[in-house]
Amino acid sequence: MSTDRAAYPSAVSDEEWALVAPYLALLREDSGQRDHDLREVFNGLRYIVKTGAPWRFLPHDLPPWAAVYQQTQRWLAAECFADVAGDLRAVLRQAAGREPEPSAVILDSRTQRSSPESGERAGYDGAKRMRGSKVHLAVDTPGHGVALHVTPADGDDRSQVGTLTCVVQAETDGGVEKAFVDQGYTGEKAATAAQANGIALEVVKAPEAKRGFVLLPRRWVVERSLAWAVRCRRLVKDYERYASTLAGMYMVAFVCDMLSKLGRIVESS
Repeated sequence: MSTDRAAYPSAVSDEEWALVAPYLALLREDSGQRDHDLREVFNGLRYIVKTGAPWRFLPHDLPPWAAVYQQTQRWLAAECFADVAGDLRAVLRQAAGREPEPSAVILDSRTQRSSPESGERAGYDGAKRMRGSKVHLAVDTPGHGVALHVTPADGDDRSQVGTLTCVVQAETDGGVEKAFVDQGYTGEKAATAAQANGIALEVVKAPEAKRGFVLLPRRWVVERSLAWAVRCRRLVKDYERYASTLAGMYMVAFVCDMLSKLGRIVESS
């Protein structure tokens, strides 16, 4: 089988690796426990996330699937990708002439159908008529991921506002003042939970007489971010045994997207 890295569209470029490598080097280069090149291990993870392949189907010219899986779990446990995402988001915002940390975010959720691996923790979303998990996501106004967490699909959006806004403030040094939401977040309970974390909710309502698709201010940004994420086939369904792994896979997808954007900025400069 070919060992040409160009054969894998998910392979990390030299510029991208230079940005992300310091966050992923949990051990020294000369550590006896490091049997495989860390860049190739990261390529293996990107391949899994992008293609949706089972771990055991990892191509043979990448490190063994067990090594990639075990290192991925170490990265997720250390929250490496959350750290990478936070710094990449700040750099991209500054490149666009914005402040490093956002003052406003957009909140939304996405229900994912369960699989045999995730079925034990699945819930039933009556609105979507689907059994699975629900990803609660916050993005900044350009659409970069800020915070997320995963619940069973029967988790009410309003009841998760407090947890999500708390994570948002932790990731942005408490700089967020406003969160744009859809009508699923209306009510005093959600507003009070957000206000407890210093964030005011602003509900963006659909026109009463709307007919067909209507592009609503702010709300479309988080929908676009979710659409970007699920271009990674691993995120089309919930294939993970643990909710924390699903959340981590989303962060990997956001990191890969931001690395690509930053790479294009570097190339054009």
